[in-house]
Amino acid sequence: MVFLSNLVNGISLGSIYAIIALGYTMVYGIAKMLNFAHGDVIMVGAYIIFCAAQYWNLPFIVSLLIAMAVCTLLGITIEKLAYKPLRQATSLAVLITAIGMSYLLQNTALLIWGANPKVFPDLMNLNTLQLFDGQLSIKGEILVTIAANIIIMIALTMFTSRTKMGKAMRCVSEDRGAAELMGINVNRTISVTFAIGSALAAIAGMLLCSSYPLLQPTTGSMPGIKAFTAAVFGGIGSIPGAMLGGILLGIIEILGKAYISTELGDAIVFAVLIIVLLVRPTGLLGKAVREKV
Repeated sequence: MVFLSNLVNGISLGSIYAIIALGYTMVYGIAKMLNFAHGDVIMVGAYIIFCAAQYWNLPFIVSLLIAMAVCTLLGITIEKLAYKPLRQATSLAVLITAIGMSYLLQNTALLIWGANPKVFPDLMNLNTLQLFDGQLSIKGEILVTIAANIIIMIALTMFTSRTKMGKAMRCVSEDRGAAELMGINVNRTISVTFAIGSALAAIAGMLLCSSYPLLQPTTGSMPGIKAFTAAVFGGIGSIPGAMLGGILLGIIEILGKAYISTELGDAIVFAVLIIVLLVRPTGLLGKAVREKV
């Protein structure tokens, strides 16, 4: 039962990584940019939920919707101010700008909320599921996290395959120049991509802090890095790849800490990533793209 409990915890943690990884994989897949400020958008979303619930006494759903709205506006603003002027710039310039935006958000959060950790409230108040005569206990938050991951993945897959905007995203991802010639508004499509990824960041922030309730300005940094690793692991640019990479990464991390070493848990995760990329450089579900010259 101990292994099964660790497996469930790994799937839960991996589901959080998968939701975060979606922000990275969608932006990279469509805009070909690595938005390293995404982890800090998660942190902002968590703080908004904390303030709405703790100080304004708003219901859980209302707090989450407010956080999603704020993060959506924040994501669009970041894209307009920091990334849009760099459409034709080198990848290095975009990367440095993303890192700078990350530090800007972290230090702004320090000024507003301070450096002391805050205890994230238990907003969902869910019961624990008892299985096998109480030998296996699964927290309600874990079930909600796994269910949220599945629902979001299905919704995004349907959105990108069946809606007009989703098809526009796929076109921009394939060939931005050709998409523009066909009448697709590339700038608006990229802005919508940032908006969706940032809204999901608010959900990820809520799920993350529900499982690990200490909230501080660096809350999203390490989960953000691991989620980016999950996106690369599964095949960056692939929505199913983000889900697969996130869940596998979560399972590897929890099992590594449980059966090998708590201190080496993170090292094991990145070691597995290196091995996978040596065997399959595009990730598990990534596709190699041939460029004509």
